[in-house]
Amino acid sequence: MAIRILVVDDEENMVKLLQKILIKEGYEVQTASSGSEAIRILRDQMFDLIISDLVMPVLSGIHLIQEAKAQHPDTQFILITAHGSIGSAVEAVKAGAFDYLTKPFQKDEILLAVQKALKYAELQQEVRKLRAELKVRNDFRNIVYQSKSMESVFSLVDKIADSQASVLILGESGTGKELIARAIHEKSSRKKGLFVAVDCSVLPEHLLQSELFGHVKGAFTGAVKEKKGLFLAADGGTLFLDEIGNISNAMQLNLLRVLQEREIKPVGSVNSTKVDVRVLAATNEDMDAAMRDGKIRRDLYYRLAVVTIHIPPLRRRTDDIVPLAYHFMHKYAAAYKKNLTHLTPGVLHAITENPWPGNVRELENVMERAVLLSTPPHIDESNLSFPIPVDDGSTRTPQQKGPSVHSYKETIRDHARECEKQALVDALKNTNGNKSQAAKLLGIGRTSLYHKMKNLGLE
Repeated sequence: MAIRILVVDDEENMVKLLQKILIKEGYEVQTASSGSEAIRILRDQMFDLIISDLVMPVLSGIHLIQEAKAQHPDTQFILITAHGSIGSAVEAVKAGAFDYLTKPFQKDEILLAVQKALKYAELQQEVRKLRAELKVRNDFRNIVYQSKSMESVFSLVDKIADSQASVLILGESGTGKELIARAIHEKSSRKKGLFVAVDCSVLPEHLLQSELFGHVKGAFTGAVKEKKGLFLAADGGTLFLDEIGNISNAMQLNLLRVLQEREIKPVGSVNSTKVDVRVLAATNEDMDAAMRDGKIRRDLYYRLAVVTIHIPPLRRRTDDIVPLAYHFMHKYAAAYKKNLTHLTPGVLHAITENPWPGNVRELENVMERAVLLSTPPHIDESNLSFPIPVDDGSTRTPQQKGPSVHSYKETIRDHARECEKQALVDALKNTNGNKSQAAKLLGIGRTSLYHKMKNLGLE
């Protein structure tokens, strides 16, 4: 993605010069002839760097920094002026400028300043990323949830994380079973070791056996050298076996032996190796039915399911839908450099009424697409990739199966009402009570705002 730079100067020749220099270096450049025009542009767009004149009519470069930093705190600034002084330089730096250049300047001077500012921004991003990763690593509660059912799940995780017990995580596809497995690992004393995840559904039996247990040279055609398996890679840590319900009976026997004996035998080897691995497994299968049908061995099930964690589908934890939607909105708004602040009441209603058969994964995909299609500062119904629910109780598609979202209709509508109320409160707060601005921020008319405030008891 091209680096975006906004050039702001009331001198047309200076704007053209900077634009020519920067475009030649491969930067994407937009221009503004005043600080006020720049502020209007910044309401809808984000830039990596702003180069601005210090002295301009109405809105100075320092005031522009203050206004812009309030909306985009990570944007870097370079101020330029023909009236250089130590005082104005200090003031510019205090206001948040990265660098300060005095006219006239050389082409190399401005390009060097730009490179330094962008490098600094990149380093800041890297620091934030590392801090975020450290927070996730040290605090599994970084996973977004609000519902009582997920609170119960994490209460159980907290209790069993630092044990050596095998855990079986059950839930529909897309509910976040691997995230729960990672949370268990990060909360345990094994967190200094590796967390190794294996999708058992994507590999044929002979490859899965080699991947898990390793093989010796010449064990089979193509085994040109010795390979250590994932059990050894996870020694001292955690091995997560996803979609465990898809492995063959022979593989189940091999796995059972490892769980019982705590040792592995590579394919083609006569020697066994001791391993210290905690095994976590997950499946979307109905395990009772799988055992009745002979698909899963009962002895393996009991070895794996020392502790069982059930992850409820998203349709049964509707309190999590809006927090997750906002989480994904912010995640992809940052990725695609869009200044998005909120979801409209129509979107809140639509997402809480939707049954989400694909669970959290589907919600994330819908929100990513909505971010891409949105026009800042909000996401509205037109950006969603599924039909909006209507008041006649119709579902999203006729062929959908499973529990109807409308069996939870009262609960969901109460939740949607609360979300809509909170959106109005936030909009009024952000505009200091100015109803016209709040209505514009929400993407509705002033009359509609008054009507909604009355219905929601906000008068």
